[in-house]
Amino acid sequence: MAVHIRLRRIGKNPKGKPHFRIAAYDERTGRDGRILEELGFYEPTTGQAKMKSERIQYWIKNGAQASQTVKNLIKKEKKNATASS
Repeated sequence: MAVHIRLRRIGKNPKGKPHFRIAAYDERTGRDGRILEELGFYEPTTGQAKMKSERIQYWIKNGAQASQTVKNLIKKEKKNATASS
């Protein structure tokens, strides 16, 4: 089973405030299909993201592929964590 880490849109109004969950999916499920594990959230209007870094690294270590947007969010999170330390 191939696993992908990608965004799941949970904001309802396309003109309003979109927000997303970061989740691990089986590659065969659709955009809003059943998730394997929820790994965080992202609000693009505020730029706020909160992730379970340990679980994301676990999935990646076990062969999961992150989408490009999720890779960018992980990179930003690492950069912010090192800057605040």
